[in-house]
Amino acid sequence: LALFPSASAAAKKVLTYDGAMDGTKVAIRMEFENSKKNGLGMALPGGKVRVYKEDTDQALEFVGEDQIDHTPRDEKVRLYLGNAFDVVGERKQTDFQKIAGNVYDVEYEITLRNHKAAPVTVEVNEPIGGTWRMLQSSHEWTKTSAWAARFTAPVGSEGTAVLKYRVRVTY
Repeated sequence: LALFPSASAAAKKVLTYDGAMDGTKVAIRMEFENSKKNGLGMALPGGKVRVYKEDTDQALEFVGEDQIDHTPRDEKVRLYLGNAFDVVGERKQTDFQKIAGNVYDVEYEITLRNHKAAPVTVEVNEPIGGTWRMLQSSHEWTKTSAWAARFTAPVGSEGTAVLKYRVRVTY
C-alpha cells in the first residue's frame, strides 16, 4: 500500500566508506529532509521506503529500499540503498609509534577507486579510539563525535584518490 504515492522529495545521493567496518564496500545512501518545503512535512510511520528514479525515457526505475523508524516532521531521513559496484575502497594502517606510556601516533591510508565515467565524492567515516588529536590529513575532515572523524574525498572519473591521516591517541 503506497502511503504517499505522489511524493517527490528532493534528495541527495551520498557515497560513504566505513573501511573499519565494511572492507572494500562503498555504500550508497539517500538523504532528505522530512519538511513541508521538500514535499513532505508530516510524521512518517516506520516501515519500508522504496526509491525510484526517472530513467532516460522517463520510466521509473527501482533504485533500492530501506526500513525507517517513525520519523517526526522536519527531521533528516537517511536511507541505505545498497553498495556501489563501481566505487571501492581499501583501508590500511601504515604506521604505529608509541610516543609515551599511553600515547601513540597512528597513521592510516585509504585508497578509493572510481570506475565510473563521472567524478564522485566519497564521505569517509573513521572511528578513532581514546582521546585523539589529528596531526596531519591529506583531505578536509570534521570531528563527528568524540570517537570519530569524517573526511570528504573527491575521486576523479576512472580515477583513484588516496586519503592519508595521522592521529595522536591517548588511551
